[in-house]
Amino acid sequence: MANFYTDNKDLKFHLSHPLMKKIVELKEKGFVDKDKYDYAPTDVEDALDSYDKTLEIVGEICGNVIGPNAESVDHDGPEVIDGRVKYARGTQENHEALTQAGVYGMSLPRQYGGLNFSMVPYVMSAEVVSRADAGFGNIWGLQDCAETIHEFASEEIKQQFLPRVNKGETCSMDLTEPDAGSDLQAVMLKATWDEGKQRWMLNGVKRFITNGDAEIKLVLARSEEGTADARGLSYFVYDKNDGGVRVRRIENKLGIKGSPTCELVFTNAPAQLVGDRKLGLIRYVMSLMNGARLGVGAQSVGICEMAYREALKYANERAQFGKNIIEFPAVYEMLTVMKAKLQASRTLLYETSRFVDVYKAYGFVAEDRKLTPEERSEQKEYQKLADLYTPLTKLFSSEYSNQLTYDSIQIHGGSGFMKDYPIERAYRDARITTIYEGTSQLQVVAAIRGVTTGTALSQMRRYEQQPVRPEHEGLRKLLIEMTSEYDDMVSKVTVGADAEYIDFHARRLVEMAGHIIMGYLLLIDAQRDAAYSQSAEVYIKRGKAWNAERAAYIANFAPEDLGKYKAVLEEKLVE
Repeated sequence: MANFYTDNKDLKFHLSHPLMKKIVELKEKGFVDKDKYDYAPTDVEDALDSYDKTLEIVGEICGNVIGPNAESVDHDGPEVIDGRVKYARGTQENHEALTQAGVYGMSLPRQYGGLNFSMVPYVMSAEVVSRADAGFGNIWGLQDCAETIHEFASEEIKQQFLPRVNKGETCSMDLTEPDAGSDLQAVMLKATWDEGKQRWMLNGVKRFITNGDAEIKLVLARSEEGTADARGLSYFVYDKNDGGVRVRRIENKLGIKGSPTCELVFTNAPAQLVGDRKLGLIRYVMSLMNGARLGVGAQSVGICEMAYREALKYANERAQFGKNIIEFPAVYEMLTVMKAKLQASRTLLYETSRFVDVYKAYGFVAEDRKLTPEERSEQKEYQKLADLYTPLTKLFSSEYSNQLTYDSIQIHGGSGFMKDYPIERAYRDARITTIYEGTSQLQVVAAIRGVTTGTALSQMRRYEQQPVRPEHEGLRKLLIEMTSEYDDMVSKVTVGADAEYIDFHARRLVEMAGHIIMGYLLLIDAQRDAAYSQSAEVYIKRGKAWNAERAAYIANFAPEDLGKYKAVLEEKLVE
């Protein structure tokens, strides 16, 4: 029996991180549920054991149901019948298996039927599911909508919807429209208050909606007449049982074909307001998007894991010129770098998840009692780090998922180009990860403030202070040198420069910061387990070279050189 959790020692390694003790204690609020629910943990060890056992269940379903179904789901895909979506056979089987196992809504409080798990095991489940089938990872990951309902909706709405998520009812977040992609403040789907029905009514069109025919939908709509910006938008929850939404079509996509991406028509669809009017985009969607970006990070790492495993397996089996191709330097170098990128993106993913766990847990603690000044300060610090690390995670993991599937196909040679091998599907699935939930370019925009105002540098200095083994001192010295170089480049780009010049170099600075942070995280991992020493060394030495390239470009680029690139704006093609 295959199990995609127990066959990956990295997952249990991150589940046992020292910060997990603090996270569990905050999440469980002193284990007050132990006398109310027979399945509630009594202490930290009990909670971590529950995380572990539940992930084993998810891993087994992934290895024996979702993974084997992936090929047929990719081939068959969903279809629209009378304005409704019908999942592919395999997708429905996947969903039913996870529903019967009782693992949906694992992070929701027990009072709504959840397991009250922290973000770390939930994100792990998303990684494992995405390794099995990245397309189904979207359906699983849209549970994030329930987190938004839990955090911002009224108690009445929570009681109405959250128990249904635990029973397997699916979710979607309906944001994008034909004329509002990344620019969500341009959303025009209209929300109108109906006095007679005492309900909000939604009218308009949404496009590119993942799992668009879900039972529970969070919808961004314009509630304020005469507005055209973010201040006129509110957030609504819609119940499919109330009708009023029709699926016009399913998009024919390059990859993640099992995940229905829909165009929807809202016609007097009744909905309920989540939170306060006018804060739909400013507060609620931004919170949901951060969760979704963490989800895409998990999806991307799952794809990376699959790509690396497929490449390693093929390289050990394929013989050329009298020996297996893994024995050729060109191949084993590629595999070694693939592994380093995989483990680097994974350690960043779970560092980010831990930061999110701590600051959100403090938020829920504050509902019961006033936080101490020290707790408030700590919450703000973890939130600041989460705000920086979330776009870093989404940027790097998604870019690496594309790079690793590319390299895996290269190792497969011509065979990888054929549908006979699963890496062909993974290559297509990976492409969307750098685009949806904010393109890589938008992740740079989200990260650049923390990169240039000292948040990243301060965290690098904290990592620098952690003790390392004598044999790792050389690697720490390299990271210190990289940090100094990075600090110099931030000053060169930002001091006295205008916004356009900073934007031009923003990605180079963000990537330099990311390489340093992931290098430190791998080095810290190697202190807990020497097995990570190889990836730490490979990634840090590669990162030094990557950063030197970016620094050299910045050092030799003058503000007036921007004109050479802007010249393309004036270029006209001959008809």
